[in-house]
Amino acid sequence: MENPNETQMTEFILLGFSYYPHTKLVLFAVLLVVYLFTLTANSLFILATVTDARLHSPMYFFLCNLSFLDLCYSSVSGPTVLQGLIRDRLTIIFSQCITQMYIGLSLGETECFLLAVMAWDRYVAICKPLHYQQIVNTSVCIKLAILTWAGGFLIALSSVVFLPVVHFCGHYIIDHIICEVEALSRLTCMDDHYSYISSPALALLSLLMPLLLILFSYVRIISTILRMPTAESRHRTFSTCGSHLVVVALFYGTAMVIYLRPKSSVSSEINKSMTLFYGQVVPSLNPLVYTIRNKTVTRSLKVLYKKATFS
Repeated sequence: MENPNETQMTEFILLGFSYYPHTKLVLFAVLLVVYLFTLTANSLFILATVTDARLHSPMYFFLCNLSFLDLCYSSVSGPTVLQGLIRDRLTIIFSQCITQMYIGLSLGETECFLLAVMAWDRYVAICKPLHYQQIVNTSVCIKLAILTWAGGFLIALSSVVFLPVVHFCGHYIIDHIICEVEALSRLTCMDDHYSYISSPALALLSLLMPLLLILFSYVRIISTILRMPTAESRHRTFSTCGSHLVVVALFYGTAMVIYLRPKSSVSSEINKSMTLFYGQVVPSLNPLVYTIRNKTVTRSLKVLYKKATFS
């Protein structure tokens, strides 16, 4: 027999940063600039990778996937966050909420796997250079990319597949900036078993396992670099991994704070800020990290700029 307090929700209200009305316009302006920069920078990186033959290598193929992923990821939450900042309360229907949640989770998990694949690519390039072209060939790259994207979207189903049939206890206000699994699960009439069972298992599979692969790859990489005869060769080889390590630190550092911390250890406002950084700021930093010290990409972008200027 159903609980009389249970309801089937058709829409929710996202509170966003409604507790800070005086800073909303400033935050809107900053986030709009960040969002537009993310779209522009990642689009230019993809265009440079596709049009420049010098960038037709496995490393840049995976970087192109990362840029496309960042484009999608920032666009899943970016418009919702911006709308929430110019409205007192943002209403979102149930189907849109579930879709946003699912796509956001899928893209986040895809990035975990993609960063692991990129670490493996660097491992093969540095530790097995003579066999690199045979091991990391075009067919392997395409298959790894497909598995990475498919794996992310399939694993995310475990967090949202039961939500369409879940009943909510009359409370339809989500204290968050986007539709997020943990925030929505607090509104259900279920006990905490769903959250406690699904979240750690999902985190273990999509966060820790790829991270272990990344750590294993870099242990082998560092071991190989230390055996190189000169300091110049060691520095030149390790510099090819520096950008990837920065991106891994940014992504995993923020993700682990959000998803692996105890639920009661951080306030909702800090959680919103961390989600904002994770979903909007990090995707804008990735193209910068891979472009600033990369002369090949910089030259390609200059060529694109000249073509656009004189066309």
